Amino acid sequence: QVQLVESGGGLVQAGGSLRLSCAASGRTVSRYTVGWFRQAPGKEREFVASISWNRDTTYYADSVKGRFTISRDNAKNTVYLQMNSLKPEDTAVYYCALSTSTDASRPAMFGSWGQGTQVTVSS
Repeated sequence: QVQLVESGGGLVQAGGSLRLSCAASGRTVSRYTVGWFRQAPGKEREFVASISWNRDTTYYADSVKGRFTISRDNAKNTVYLQMNSLKPEDTAVYYCALSTSTDASRPAMFGSWGQGTQVTVSS
């Protein structure tokens, strides 16, 4: 059974950067699509970005295009989310999860959710 652990969250000023990591243990995730999602208080969980197992396919939410970059290191069983030019509206708990679908973007298409890491962007 695979376990995902997110890290790298924190408090940052608007315009700053953070790099989140999603480390997998218990099983290789090299054949899975990995997605990042976020959930702000009182809001539904929303898709942020995803990357296919071979890195050929990436998707981004419109709200983060040009600012966030998803990448993966299959040798380290880790997926990253580089977040630049952060805005207060990026404040949320960020989660990573796995999917067997190459073009997955809906939360229902993902499983094995991590516990999340808090990102807070101050204005």
